[in-house]
Amino acid sequence: MRNLVLLCCLLILITGIGFSQSAGSVLYVAVKTVDLKNGTGFFAKKIDALNLGDSVTVVRENGKWLEVRSSRQTGWAQKENFSTRRVVASGSATASEVALAGKGFSAEAETQYRKDGLDYSNVDAIERIQVDPGDLERFVTEGRLKRGD
Repeated sequence: MRNLVLLCCLLILITGIGFSQSAGSVLYVAVKTVDLKNGTGFFAKKIDALNLGDSVTVVRENGKWLEVRSSRQTGWAQKENFSTRRVVASGSATASEVALAGKGFSAEAETQYRKDGLDYSNVDAIERIQVDPGDLERFVTEGRLKRGD
């Protein structure tokens, strides 16, 4: 019984270590683009953009945010945008397929959702909207949405 308890504790410890990222580990961007920000807040200023397959080195972790160092810049991004395996768009993949993979869908999964009557055209339209960073910063400042940083 004692050995079983020790084994369970060891498995829990190993699992916990596996899901956290240690400083110095290398990760890869697993979505089409990721904004690198100067802080962990939602309204933190964008300082760079990383693309699918770019490699980064973890500097430190803060909750669901990672401070990472790319070849050009150091900044913060949400850790869900990274993978331990490099994801690269092949020459035969369309932009739509790459976007689906970044969302966690396959072409087959989206086809099945469409057969079930679900329409993602509005989601696609919203994703295409571009907001000027200066306009967003003014909106946040004038609306007093930002506290602290």
